[in-house]
Amino acid sequence: MWHRSASFILDKQEQQRNDAAESRPISPASIAMKENPSANVSMYYQTRAEHHGVVTSDWLAQAQTAVAGNSDDDVAQSNGSGGEEMDKMFSVVDEFNNWRKQPDLAEAVAAIRALASAIRSSQAKTMMELEIELKKASDSLKSWDATSISLTAGCDLFMRYVTRTSALDREDFGSAKSRLLERAEKFGEISYKARRIIAMLSQDFIFDGCTILVHGFSRVVLEALRTAVENKKVFRVLCTEGRPDRSGLRVSNELAKLDVPVKLLIDSAVAYSMDEVDMVLVGADGVVESGGIINMMGTYQIALVAKAMNKPMYVAAESYKFARLYPLDQKDMVPALRPIDFGVPIPSKVEVETSARDYTPPQYLTLLFTDLGVLSPSVVSDELIQLYL
Repeated sequence: MWHRSASFILDKQEQQRNDAAESRPISPASIAMKENPSANVSMYYQTRAEHHGVVTSDWLAQAQTAVAGNSDDDVAQSNGSGGEEMDKMFSVVDEFNNWRKQPDLAEAVAAIRALASAIRSSQAKTMMELEIELKKASDSLKSWDATSISLTAGCDLFMRYVTRTSALDREDFGSAKSRLLERAEKFGEISYKARRIIAMLSQDFIFDGCTILVHGFSRVVLEALRTAVENKKVFRVLCTEGRPDRSGLRVSNELAKLDVPVKLLIDSAVAYSMDEVDMVLVGADGVVESGGIINMMGTYQIALVAKAMNKPMYVAAESYKFARLYPLDQKDMVPALRPIDFGVPIPSKVEVETSARDYTPPQYLTLLFTDLGVLSPSVVSDELIQLYL
């Protein structure tokens, strides 16, 4: 009875299929599949597997169904439709780059918008799958620029805010996904409006006739100054050049368009000009757990000079820049390097410091203007706990 066993029957069926395949003309597509086994799976499924980093059994079943028993024409048609499906596939990084094209949109807000789109475009069937997709999308954005503190913090806070609701455990998947998308869009709106809220809160500290020192290009600082102009306040701005990228030139040009009296300084002239200043107002790449900030190179030395000369040092920063970091010194950070053009050739034996940012400890800061309110540096750690709970 051995010839009726399951293994015998399966082996015989396999042999018959092989004989039939050998008797048919060999098509170029079949040759390609033999030479490249991965060609048995359409490009759509290969791309999907690479994107998610894992090939599950249901994906393989779909792939095998798509290629099993097709004629050459069917294979060609399947490849064509697979290409169309590929075009329709969602890429969170592409979505992020599309949002970044808006000049007034912060990088972290662009990431938040892209993650909300990832939820909207998800084909997941369960909450577990959706959360895994969302986590991988967040990781993809954070790896896009591993040195960006605001990008990483924005993605982390988005994940905490969106998934931090017990209602997801008590709803069916469709309702839970809608709730997730609703919270994602709400967080995006909150983050987008943060700059305007900060600008309004800062107006109590900008008075007529004051002189403000700014350093580096910050959208939220520029918004605060623009709001002061709209409120008919008369003030003057000293703007550092902001090496190495000379972002201060951009700030001075924007202020000139607003008819604000502005004076451009070289970075080394800060101490020389500090006696003219009533306050220092800077932005931040990130606000850390100690209440200190990480910002453009030169912020720390400006804070030292301001402290020595009893000038208030204000920081304008959105809450999505609050990061779970606790640097102990200047080297205790992921380096963000930028090339520096000195205008003349530099000998190869000369070492050049190319760090683009520094850490300012909290004792040198007066207040932080945030969308959570006007905070002292000592309160930041409490707010961080609330944000990441």
